[in-house]
Amino acid sequence: MGFSGLPLASGLALIFDLDGVLVDSMPVHTLAWQRYLEQLGISKDDVASRMHGRRNDEIVREFLGPDVTRETAFEHGAAKERLFRAMMFGRLSQSMVPGVAGFLSRARGIPVGLATNAEPANVSFVLDGTGLRRWFQEVVDGSQVKRAKPEPDVYLTAAERLKTAPRNCIVFEDSPVGVAAARAAGMRVAGVLTHPEPLANIDFAGPDFLDPELERWLATQRPV
Repeated sequence: MGFSGLPLASGLALIFDLDGVLVDSMPVHTLAWQRYLEQLGISKDDVASRMHGRRNDEIVREFLGPDVTRETAFEHGAAKERLFRAMMFGRLSQSMVPGVAGFLSRARGIPVGLATNAEPANVSFVLDGTGLRRWFQEVVDGSQVKRAKPEPDVYLTAAERLKTAPRNCIVFEDSPVGVAAARAAGMRVAGVLTHPEPLANIDFAGPDFLDPELERWLATQRPV
C-alpha cells in the first residue's frame, strides 16, 4: 500500500476535477452565467445543461453564436468568471465537497494532480481560498492544453507530469463531459454525485468523500 492514510496500492495516482469535485460550485456558476447573459439582454432557462463541463469559449459561442472571435470569447468568459468569484467570495469553505480536505490530507505519498477546464484565475481562487493547493503536486488547467474536455488532453498531461501511466490513474469527476475525457485518456473513474445529471461509464459512484464505500473500492484497485 502507499505510504499514506488511504488504502491505495503503490503505483496508482489520483487526479481530481475542480468544480463539483473539490467545491460544489456549479449552482453558483450557473447563476453567474444567467446574470451575465441577462446583462447582455439574453435570457436562458437551460444554462446548466448547456454549460456543465465545458470550457468558457465553448459556452460563449453556445449563447452568442459560433462566429464570436477568440478574443471576444475570452473577454466574455473572463468577465463572467469575475462575477462568479465575486459571488463565491466568502462561501468557499462551506462549499467544499464534504470530506475532500481530509481525504486529500491522507493522500501523502500518493501522486495527486488536478485536471480541469477552468481558467487559471478560478483555479487559484479555489485552491488558495480553500487551502487545498498544498495537496496537489501537479495542476493542469484549460489554458495549458489545446483541446478541452471531453478530449483527454488535460488528463493525459496530468498523468505525464505525475509520471504515472494513464491506466493507473484514478479520476474523480462529476460531469459526463469530464467522465468522457477521463475514459478517452484510458483512466479509471470515480463519480462524485454533486450534480443531478446522471453519470454513466464509471467504476464507482458516491455522494462525497465521506462515503465509506469509496475507500473500500480504492482498496481493490491495483496497478497494471
